Amino acid sequence: QVQLVESGGGSVQAGGSLKLSCVVSGYSFDGCIMAWYRQAPGKERELVSSLTSDVATTYTEFVKGRFTISHENHDNTKNTLYLQMNNLRIDDTAVYYCAAAVYCYTLDRVHWGQGTQVTVSS
Repeated sequence: QVQLVESGGGSVQAGGSLKLSCVVSGYSFDGCIMAWYRQAPGKERELVSSLTSDVATTYTEFVKGRFTISHENHDNTKNTLYLQMNNLRIDDTAVYYCAAAVYCYTLDRVHWGQGTQVTVSS
């Protein structure tokens, strides 16, 4: 059974930093993709950043240069996915979700974590 457990959210002032973590268990990352999404109040969930097992990354335009995705491999079926967020802005406020692709190299269908709240204030 695939499990994703996020942590690291919290409240921070604009310009501050947070590092989110997501422990992914029961999932082989080889040849696959993991990602971070976020959902702000009243808005649809959106992709923030993705990472493939061969360390190819993507970032949505509004986080480029500020956020960094990375991972740590513990064994074949356990990984930790990170999202380092710097220079946070008020509009980064959202619930952040970790995701792991069900069919590997596509995010059309994913396993979700429970989400972690990030609140940025002025």
